[in-house]
Amino acid sequence: MQITPEVLKKFAETTVKKLTGVDHSILAVYLTGSLVTEENPLLGGTADIDLVFVHVGSPQTSREILRLTDDIHLDIAHHPQRNYIQRRELRVHPWIGPALSEASIMYDPQHFLDLTRASVHGLFHRADNTLKRSRTLIEQAREIWLDFQLLTSDPGPETIFDYLRVLGRAANAIALLGGDPLTERRFLLNFPNRAEAIGRPGLYAGLLGMLGAPRVDAETLAAWMPAWETTLDALPQVGMHPRLHPYRISYYLQAFEAILGSGQPHNILWPLLRTWTLAARSLPEGDPDIQGWKDACHHLGLLGPDFAERITALDAYLEQVEETIDAWAQENGA
Repeated sequence: MQITPEVLKKFAETTVKKLTGVDHSILAVYLTGSLVTEENPLLGGTADIDLVFVHVGSPQTSREILRLTDDIHLDIAHHPQRNYIQRRELRVHPWIGPALSEASIMYDPQHFLDLTRASVHGLFHRADNTLKRSRTLIEQAREIWLDFQLLTSDPGPETIFDYLRVLGRAANAIALLGGDPLTERRFLLNFPNRAEAIGRPGLYAGLLGMLGAPRVDAETLAAWMPAWETTLDALPQVGMHPRLHPYRISYYLQAFEAILGSGQPHNILWPLLRTWTLAARSLPEGDPDIQGWKDACHHLGLLGPDFAERITALDAYLEQVEETIDAWAQENGA
């Protein structure tokens, strides 16, 4: 069967009909993610279908992964209705606001989402609201960066994960000035256009530098993929982060291969490092299955004596982002 956006949407419709028929706590459902924002949601022949279920009361789980085929899975977030009560505040929420603004409503018998989205969409693109969403993320990035000043031990997976959180929020603070937050697999694929759109194309090269891209080539990146898979295979099934679910292994690997063959292999670094570090922090410190992650991070300058210099450089990069946001605010009268 040929996978097209229409086929993916049909999968989504079938799933929503099935689950709302048995779970009467579901108030509304909306479709978000690449199926809504990308002309071609497939990357490396694979895709996920991002659905958000809004529940009356507290849902039993916050996120679940459901397999459809070897190449397609559902990524379902479960939110309590209370997250959506303050409708006007959602306009400036950096994650829910953009998702709702562009969402495709799949189930809404009480018109709860219709009213909520209408409230969010009103004035959503006004410069002051855009600025608030962006500044929320850069302020979060700076708060995490400050914690690095108190670091007294050698960095491990938790510290490197926080380092990536800082970069993720900084890059998305820029992305939000011109659109939705960046998705994980397409993070470095789409960031250049966002940076160029506000006249700061150098932020992309700076982001690659913060990830250690100048130290690696396509051959080295490809050689790390088996070690990445080894680390994820070692994860315990109980308590596993949904992002690392076995149904998502092919989803990542095929995207990695597509990016490596695209002529810009360094764009693999974000999804590779994010997922690998998330897996490494879920395993015991001395587990041999994270040795490949340690070797890769040393190679990139994210572990060892180079890390202190990287934190100093991170400060400078955050300053560039902060200055860019301030300049955007002035240019747009926000």
